[in-house]
Amino acid sequence: MADTSKEGRYTGEEQLVIAIDLGTTQSAVSYCHLFPNSVPSVRIVNKWPGQEEVAGDSKIPSLVAYENSRPIAYGAEALEYMDTEGYYVAKWFKLHLHPDSMKIVDEPPVYGSASNVAPTFEIPALPPSVSLKQIYAHLLGYLFDHARNFFKNNTVDGARIWQRLGEKCTIVLATPNGWDTTQQSFLRSAAVLGGLLPETFPEHRLKFVTEGEASVHYALEYSQSNAWLRKGVVFAVMDAGGSTVDSTLYECKETQPKMVLEEVCASECVQAGSVFVDRAAASMLSRKLDGSNFNEPAYRNDIIDEFEKKTKRKFDGTQTNSIIKFGKDWDNDREHGIFKGRITLTKQEVESTFNEVIPRIVASCSNLLSGRKVEHLLLVGGFGESPFLRKRLKETFGTKGTVFSEGYQAILLT
Repeated sequence: MADTSKEGRYTGEEQLVIAIDLGTTQSAVSYCHLFPNSVPSVRIVNKWPGQEEVAGDSKIPSLVAYENSRPIAYGAEALEYMDTEGYYVAKWFKLHLHPDSMKIVDEPPVYGSASNVAPTFEIPALPPSVSLKQIYAHLLGYLFDHARNFFKNNTVDGARIWQRLGEKCTIVLATPNGWDTTQQSFLRSAAVLGGLLPETFPEHRLKFVTEGEASVHYALEYSQSNAWLRKGVVFAVMDAGGSTVDSTLYECKETQPKMVLEEVCASECVQAGSVFVDRAAASMLSRKLDGSNFNEPAYRNDIIDEFEKKTKRKFDGTQTNSIIKFGKDWDNDREHGIFKGRITLTKQEVESTFNEVIPRIVASCSNLLSGRKVEHLLLVGGFGESPFLRKRLKETFGTKGTVFSEGYQAILLT
């Protein structure tokens, strides 16, 4: 989108670009102020209400809390209203926008099923009296408004720059590879409803980028070295997010005078993101606590919250047990693995929460790589940081080494 010289300097008209990634579990915003003869530099919004204690936190939970149909809190601040009487919190609502083809489990029907129809995923209900488009509009409006304030307060002469460019800025929205013009049309009207754009606006002011394409740019921008990227090299980029895992295959056509990448085949998009690990954990926990006084929604939610924040993200398959603190020292139920407000999960119990998604991810990646000589697999996205997912991918595809660089994991394939 940006016009640049051979030296990488911007040569077009001054403009402001705001990029929004509204994910299933987490959302983020970045921006770039482009002006003639400058080297484009992307900045990430890394201060959010309710997360002041986490310095440099660039992501916020994709949550909107409602009192009736009125939005009252967003992101981390909406967590305070979870399971509180009289309030509703919209979560995982992005799943409602997926095409029907993405809501079908990538497995055959259960043996003996009379319908012979593949089962669909369970999607959390929306708050009453609030439409999906309203929820999107509310959260997009919040993200945009906060980005505007962040820009004004953290950019030299930011207020004047925004006054000059804000009303004509370009909005870039990231979408899963499996989405099409139907979802883009929905997002376009939600952006207008949320106040990001006026009722009528020039076409160039709203852009869509697939998460796969965005991932390859991110991986190449933040890699410590691109020495491996030579003309003729074929590599895959896997973006493992909250709801989907998008995989794309590229061939490097040229490196000089500018890099040229070409998609080798159609992208893969499978619904096997991290939220389904959380859902499997909730089911496992319900079974484990069957008959316990702690098998109540409040306790289970606290345990799942800690599981999502810590256990899932640290698990690599080697830990014998994982301990989650959720209660007080006097909370005990040894029969169900609870002692002094802590519940112990075995290695098998934690690993079982990944059993639903990893086979789908491996199958999707195998389909993409089949019959092709692929030297590198770049693993990006929030779920891509999972040590257990990395380990299973390396085991499956026969790696010969791993190179870690800021922002992505590069797995070298044999």
